[in-house]
Amino acid sequence: MNKLGLPVLAAVLLASASTGVIAAPEKSRQEIVAERGPAVMPFDLQATTHIFTKTTSGGIQQVAAKNSRDEEQIRLIRTHLKEIAAQFSKGDFSGPTHIHGADMPGLAELKDAKRSAIKVQYQELKDGAKIVYTTSQPRLVNALHEWFDAQVSDHGHDAMEGHDHSKMHAR
Repeated sequence: MNKLGLPVLAAVLLASASTGVIAAPEKSRQEIVAERGPAVMPFDLQATTHIFTKTTSGGIQQVAAKNSRDEEQIRLIRTHLKEIAAQFSKGDFSGPTHIHGADMPGLAELKDAKRSAIKVQYQELKDGAKIVYTTSQPRLVNALHEWFDAQVSDHGHDAMEGHDHSKMHAR
């Protein structure tokens, strides 16, 4: 570095620091999802667990309160899943798009599918609720599986993969 190089570099760094131009570290995808989540999901992500179970005909999306006595979280889970099941049945995937982004794996295929191609069924559970997705189209089963994988990744510690119990007892 020449004689002028060091003072110029020091001046640039000092000016950047005083004007706030130094870039903050980028947020992780999980941090972004956690920030966007409350705009769509009324329950507390940290008080609930998302379970995504891939099946041969689609999958099961379940949300359960971590405390089975937390009646408020259970009520909020049920209200939310009932609403999104109705939206998904109409082909409206705006909730996941808002939280996870339009480029979320599998989401474009699900949005483009005919409404009758995927059966979406809401069910209440003791500690929350679930949505069962069923389709006979392999490309949509694949899209659901990609979408589930992305959600497990995006929700981090608040999500987990489930197990298809129908495959556990092979005869």
